[in-house]
Amino acid sequence: MQIERESQKCAIVALIGAPNAGKSTLVNQLTGAKVSIVTHKVQTTRARIRGIAIEGESQLVLVDTPGIFAPKRRLDRAMVDAAWGGARDADITLLLIDAAKGLNSEAKNILKGLENVGGPKLLILNKVDLLKKEALLQLTGKISGTAKFDETFMVSALNGDGVADLKSYLAEHAPAGPWLYPEDQISDAPMRHLAAEITREKLTLRLHQELPYASTVETSLWKELKGGRVRIEQTVYVMRDSQKKIVLGKNGQTIKNISMEARKELSGILGVPVDLFLFVKVRQKWGEDPERYAEMGLEFPKN
Repeated sequence: MQIERESQKCAIVALIGAPNAGKSTLVNQLTGAKVSIVTHKVQTTRARIRGIAIEGESQLVLVDTPGIFAPKRRLDRAMVDAAWGGARDADITLLLIDAAKGLNSEAKNILKGLENVGGPKLLILNKVDLLKKEALLQLTGKISGTAKFDETFMVSALNGDGVADLKSYLAEHAPAGPWLYPEDQISDAPMRHLAAEITREKLTLRLHQELPYASTVETSLWKELKGGRVRIEQTVYVMRDSQKKIVLGKNGQTIKNISMEARKELSGILGVPVDLFLFVKVRQKWGEDPERYAEMGLEFPKN
Protein backbone atom coordinates (compact mmCIF):
# COMPACT_ATOMS: atom_id res chain seq x y z
CA MET A 1 0.00 0.00 0.00
CA GLN A 2 1.32 3.40 -0.96
CA ILE A 3 1.78 5.89 1.88
CA GLU A 4 0.76 9.44 1.04
CA ARG A 5 2.77 12.33 2.50
CA GLU A 6 1.77 15.99 2.66
CA SER A 7 5.05 16.92 0.97
CA GLN A 8 4.35 14.78 -2.09
CA LYS A 9 4.20 16.38 -5.52
CA CYS A 10 3.16 14.92 -8.85
CA ALA A 11 3.38 16.27 -12.40
CA ILE A 12 2.19 14.90 -15.72
CA VAL A 13 4.88 15.97 -18.18
CA ALA A 14 4.24 15.70 -21.93
CA LEU A 15 7.14 15.54 -24.38
CA ILE A 16 6.27 16.76 -27.86
CA GLY A 17 8.34 17.39 -30.94
CA ALA A 18 9.02 16.33 -34.50
CA PRO A 19 9.76 12.69 -35.32
CA ASN A 20 13.24 11.64 -34.18
CA ALA A 21 13.69 14.69 -31.94
CA GLY A 22 14.74 12.30 -29.14
CA LYS A 23 11.60 12.14 -27.00
CA SER A 24 11.74 8.39 -26.34
CA THR A 25 15.45 8.53 -25.53
CA LEU A 26 14.87 11.36 -23.07
CA VAL A 27 11.99 9.54 -21.36
CA ASN A 28 14.21 6.49 -20.92
CA GLN A 29 17.00 8.67 -19.49
CA LEU A 30 14.66 10.39 -17.04
CA THR A 31 13.16 7.13 -15.80
CA GLY A 32 16.48 5.30 -15.75
CA ALA A 33 14.93 2.36 -17.58
CA LYS A 34 13.65 1.44 -21.01
CA VAL A 35 9.96 2.23 -21.19
CA SER A 36 9.77 3.44 -24.80
CA ILE A 37 11.34 1.94 -27.90
CA VAL A 38 13.98 3.85 -29.83
CA THR A 39 14.97 3.45 -33.49
CA HIS A 40 16.47 5.65 -36.20
CA LYS A 41 13.22 5.36 -38.16
CA VAL A 42 10.90 8.34 -37.76
CA GLN A 43 7.47 7.97 -36.15
CA THR A 44 8.49 4.88 -34.18
CA THR A 45 6.36 5.90 -31.18
CA ARG A 46 2.71 5.44 -32.14
CA ALA A 47 0.80 5.91 -28.88
CA ARG A 48 1.28 7.85 -25.68
CA ILE A 49 3.70 5.89 -23.49
CA ARG A 50 4.06 6.92 -19.85
CA GLY A 51 7.32 6.53 -18.01
CA ILE A 52 7.40 7.19 -14.26
CA ALA A 53 10.34 8.81 -12.48
CA ILE A 54 10.92 9.77 -8.84
CA GLU A 55 12.97 12.77 -7.80
CA GLY A 56 12.88 13.48 -4.07
CA GLU A 57 9.27 13.90 -3.03
CA SER A 58 8.10 14.40 -6.61
CA GLN A 59 6.71 11.82 -9.01
CA LEU A 60 7.06 12.68 -12.70
CA VAL A 61 4.68 10.97 -15.11
CA LEU A 62 6.48 11.39 -18.42
CA VAL A 63 4.27 11.10 -21.49
CA ASP A 64 6.24 10.12 -24.60
CA THR A 65 4.04 11.21 -27.51
CA PRO A 66 4.26 10.34 -31.22
CA GLY A 67 6.24 12.75 -33.37
CA ILE A 68 4.21 15.62 -34.80
CA PHE A 69 4.31 15.86 -38.58
CA ALA A 70 1.99 16.56 -41.52
CA PRO A 71 -0.41 13.57 -41.47
CA LYS A 72 -1.29 11.80 -44.71
CA ARG A 73 -2.97 8.57 -43.58
CA ARG A 74 -5.54 7.67 -40.94
CA LEU A 75 -2.81 6.22 -38.70
CA ASP A 76 -0.80 9.44 -39.10
CA ARG A 77 -3.78 11.52 -37.96
CA ALA A 78 -4.35 9.28 -34.94
CA MET A 79 -0.70 9.63 -33.91
CA VAL A 80 -0.65 13.42 -34.26
CA ASP A 81 -3.96 13.71 -32.36
CA ALA A 82 -2.47 11.58 -29.56
CA ALA A 83 0.55 13.87 -29.36
CA TRP A 84 -1.45 17.09 -29.04
CA GLY A 85 -3.88 15.39 -26.66
CA GLY A 86 -0.96 14.48 -24.41
CA ALA A 87 0.18 18.11 -24.32
CA ARG A 88 -3.30 19.43 -23.51
CA ASP A 89 -3.66 16.97 -20.61
CA ALA A 90 -0.26 17.74 -19.07
CA ASP A 91 0.80 19.90 -16.13
CA ILE A 92 4.05 20.79 -17.93
CA THR A 93 4.85 20.51 -21.65
CA LEU A 94 8.36 19.97 -22.96
CA LEU A 95 9.04 20.89 -26.58
CA LEU A 96 12.03 18.95 -27.88
CA ILE A 97 13.86 20.39 -30.84
CA ASP A 98 16.72 18.63 -32.58
CA ALA A 99 19.43 21.29 -32.32
CA ALA A 100 21.23 19.89 -35.36
CA LYS A 101 18.10 20.43 -37.52
CA GLY A 102 17.36 23.82 -36.01
CA LEU A 103 14.23 25.86 -36.59
CA ASN A 104 13.02 24.00 -39.67
CA SER A 105 9.47 23.89 -41.07
CA GLU A 106 8.44 21.01 -38.77
CA ALA A 107 9.60 22.91 -35.68
CA LYS A 108 7.86 26.09 -36.82
CA ASN A 109 4.54 24.27 -37.31
CA ILE A 110 4.78 22.74 -33.83
CA LEU A 111 5.58 26.12 -32.29
CA LYS A 112 2.45 27.50 -33.93
CA GLY A 113 0.33 24.63 -32.57
CA LEU A 114 1.82 25.13 -29.13
CA GLU A 115 -0.06 28.43 -28.89
CA ASN A 116 -3.21 26.39 -28.18
CA VAL A 117 -1.62 24.51 -25.26
CA GLY A 118 -1.93 26.03 -21.79
CA GLY A 119 0.27 25.63 -18.75
CA PRO A 120 4.03 25.91 -18.29
CA LYS A 121 6.18 25.10 -21.33
CA LEU A 122 9.88 24.28 -21.44
CA LEU A 123 12.11 24.40 -24.50
CA ILE A 124 14.48 21.44 -24.67
CA LEU A 125 17.26 21.68 -27.23
CA ASN A 126 18.44 18.11 -27.78
CA LYS A 127 21.63 16.73 -29.39
CA VAL A 128 23.49 19.88 -28.31
CA ASP A 129 26.76 17.94 -28.40
CA LEU A 130 26.60 18.24 -32.19
CA LEU A 131 26.74 22.07 -32.25
CA LYS A 132 29.06 24.78 -31.00
CA LYS A 133 27.96 27.09 -28.19
CA GLU A 134 27.59 30.13 -30.46
CA ALA A 135 25.23 28.25 -32.80
CA LEU A 136 23.16 27.01 -29.85
CA LEU A 137 22.76 30.52 -28.43
CA GLN A 138 21.73 31.81 -31.85
CA LEU A 139 19.16 29.02 -32.24
CA THR A 140 17.78 29.69 -28.75
CA GLY A 141 17.34 33.34 -29.64
CA LYS A 142 15.46 32.50 -32.85
CA ILE A 143 13.06 30.14 -31.08
CA SER A 144 12.50 32.50 -28.14
CA GLY A 145 11.53 35.17 -30.65
CA THR A 146 8.64 33.05 -31.92
CA ALA A 147 7.26 31.56 -28.67
CA LYS A 148 7.42 32.11 -24.92
CA PHE A 149 8.92 29.42 -22.70
CA ASP A 150 9.25 29.32 -18.92
CA GLU A 151 12.75 27.86 -19.16
CA THR A 152 15.22 26.50 -21.71
CA PHE A 153 17.40 23.42 -21.25
CA MET A 154 20.20 22.13 -23.44
CA VAL A 155 20.62 18.37 -23.25
CA SER A 156 21.96 15.31 -24.96
CA ALA A 157 19.32 12.68 -24.34
CA LEU A 158 21.62 10.01 -25.76
CA ASN A 159 24.47 10.45 -23.28
CA GLY A 160 22.51 12.08 -20.47
CA ASP A 161 24.18 15.51 -20.43
CA GLY A 162 21.88 18.11 -18.87
CA VAL A 163 19.17 15.56 -18.03
CA ALA A 164 19.75 15.72 -14.25
CA ASP A 165 19.21 19.49 -14.23
CA LEU A 166 16.00 19.10 -16.22
CA LYS A 167 14.74 16.40 -13.86
CA SER A 168 15.47 18.58 -10.82
CA TYR A 169 13.58 21.50 -12.36
CA LEU A 170 10.55 19.35 -13.14
CA ALA A 171 10.53 17.96 -9.60
CA GLU A 172 10.77 21.43 -8.08
CA HIS A 173 7.92 22.80 -10.21
CA ALA A 174 5.59 19.81 -9.91
CA PRO A 175 2.25 20.71 -8.31
CA ALA A 176 1.52 19.45 -4.81
CA GLY A 177 -0.54 16.27 -4.74
CA PRO A 178 -0.44 12.52 -4.13
CA TRP A 179 1.55 10.22 -6.39
CA LEU A 180 -0.47 8.48 -9.09
CA TYR A 181 1.60 5.27 -9.18
CA PRO A 182 3.48 3.04 -6.72
CA GLU A 183 7.07 4.07 -6.03
CA ASP A 184 8.58 1.05 -7.81
CA GLN A 185 6.53 1.34 -11.02
CA ILE A 186 8.38 2.73 -14.06
CA SER A 187 5.60 2.62 -16.67
CA ASP A 188 1.82 2.37 -16.92
CA ALA A 189 2.01 0.17 -20.02
CA PRO A 190 0.97 -3.47 -19.47
CA MET A 191 3.81 -5.95 -19.99
CA ARG A 192 1.91 -7.45 -22.93
CA HIS A 193 2.08 -4.08 -24.66
CA LEU A 194 5.72 -3.48 -23.75
CA ALA A 195 6.63 -6.95 -25.05
CA ALA A 196 4.93 -6.20 -28.37
CA GLU A 197 6.73 -2.86 -28.59
CA ILE A 198 10.11 -4.50 -27.99
CA THR A 199 9.49 -6.96 -30.81
CA ARG A 200 8.37 -4.08 -33.07
CA GLU A 201 11.58 -2.26 -32.22
CA LYS A 202 13.70 -5.25 -33.28
CA LEU A 203 11.60 -5.59 -36.43
CA THR A 204 12.06 -1.91 -37.29
CA LEU A 205 15.79 -1.88 -36.58
CA ARG A 206 16.41 -4.91 -38.77
CA LEU A 207 14.06 -4.03 -41.63
CA HIS A 208 13.79 -0.24 -41.56
CA GLN A 209 14.95 0.03 -45.18
CA GLU A 210 12.87 -2.81 -46.61
CA LEU A 211 9.65 -2.53 -44.61
CA PRO A 212 7.56 0.67 -44.66
CA TYR A 213 5.07 1.71 -41.98
CA ALA A 214 2.96 -1.32 -42.71
CA SER A 215 3.58 -3.56 -39.73
CA THR A 216 2.33 -3.83 -36.18
CA VAL A 217 2.83 -6.39 -33.42
CA GLU A 218 0.28 -7.77 -30.95
CA THR A 219 0.79 -10.08 -28.00
CA SER A 220 -1.82 -12.83 -28.30
CA LEU A 221 -0.66 -15.07 -25.42
CA TRP A 222 1.18 -14.49 -22.14
CA LYS A 223 1.42 -17.58 -19.99
CA GLU A 224 3.51 -18.16 -16.88
CA LEU A 225 4.90 -21.69 -16.82
CA LYS A 226 6.33 -23.92 -14.12
CA GLY A 227 9.84 -23.03 -13.06
CA GLY A 228 9.25 -19.31 -13.65
CA ARG A 229 9.40 -19.41 -17.46
CA VAL A 230 7.06 -17.23 -19.50
CA ARG A 231 5.60 -18.25 -22.87
CA ILE A 232 4.76 -15.31 -25.12
CA GLU A 233 3.06 -15.58 -28.49
CA GLN A 234 2.90 -12.57 -30.79
CA THR A 235 1.52 -11.83 -34.22
CA VAL A 236 3.26 -9.52 -36.66
CA TYR A 237 0.66 -8.01 -39.00
CA VAL A 238 1.70 -6.73 -42.44
CA MET A 239 -0.38 -5.50 -45.36
CA ARG A 240 0.92 -7.55 -48.29
CA ASP A 241 2.31 -11.00 -49.05
CA SER A 242 5.53 -9.41 -50.31
CA GLN A 243 6.01 -7.81 -46.88
CA LYS A 244 5.39 -11.14 -45.17
CA LYS A 245 8.21 -12.65 -47.22
CA ILE A 246 10.53 -9.83 -46.13
CA VAL A 247 9.71 -10.34 -42.44
CA LEU A 248 10.15 -14.11 -42.65
CA GLY A 249 13.38 -13.90 -44.66
CA LYS A 250 15.07 -16.75 -46.50
CA ASN A 251 14.25 -20.03 -44.77
CA GLY A 252 12.65 -18.02 -41.95
CA GLN A 253 16.03 -16.66 -40.82
CA THR A 254 14.97 -13.01 -40.46
CA ILE A 255 12.04 -13.71 -38.14
CA LYS A 256 14.26 -16.10 -36.14
CA ASN A 257 16.82 -13.36 -35.59
CA ILE A 258 14.15 -10.85 -34.61
CA SER A 259 12.67 -13.37 -32.16
CA MET A 260 16.09 -14.10 -30.65
CA GLU A 261 16.86 -10.41 -30.11
CA ALA A 262 13.43 -9.67 -28.60
CA ARG A 263 13.54 -12.78 -26.41
CA LYS A 264 16.94 -11.81 -25.01
CA GLU A 265 15.77 -8.32 -24.05
CA LEU A 266 12.48 -9.56 -22.58
CA SER A 267 14.30 -12.14 -20.47
CA GLY A 268 16.51 -9.38 -19.10
CA ILE A 269 13.55 -7.15 -18.25
CA LEU A 270 11.47 -9.92 -16.66
CA GLY A 271 14.39 -11.65 -14.97
CA VAL A 272 13.11 -15.08 -16.07
CA PRO A 273 13.58 -17.28 -19.17
CA VAL A 274 11.21 -16.36 -22.01
CA ASP A 275 9.90 -18.60 -24.78
CA LEU A 276 8.87 -16.25 -27.59
CA PHE A 277 6.92 -17.43 -30.63
CA LEU A 278 6.30 -15.05 -33.55
CA PHE A 279 3.71 -15.51 -36.28
CA VAL A 280 3.44 -13.33 -39.39
CA LYS A 281 0.03 -12.69 -40.90
CA VAL A 282 -1.22 -10.55 -43.77
CA ARG A 283 -4.06 -8.21 -42.90
CA GLN A 284 -4.39 -5.92 -45.88
CA LYS A 285 -6.27 -3.08 -44.22
CA TRP A 286 -5.15 -3.30 -40.60
CA GLY A 287 -4.54 0.46 -40.84
CA GLU A 288 -8.31 0.91 -41.23
CA ASP A 289 -9.31 -1.47 -38.41
CA PRO A 290 -10.52 0.27 -35.19
CA GLU A 291 -9.50 -2.78 -33.11
CA ARG A 292 -5.87 -2.38 -34.16
CA TYR A 293 -5.95 1.26 -33.06
CA ALA A 294 -7.41 0.29 -29.69
CA GLU A 295 -4.62 -2.29 -29.30
CA MET A 296 -2.06 0.47 -29.92
CA GLY A 297 -3.80 2.83 -27.47
CA LEU A 298 -4.93 5.25 -30.18
CA GLU A 299 -8.27 6.84 -30.94
CA PHE A 300 -9.64 5.77 -34.32
CA PRO A 301 -10.11 8.88 -36.50
CA LYS A 302 -13.56 8.95 -38.07
CA ASN A 303 -12.26 10.37 -41.32
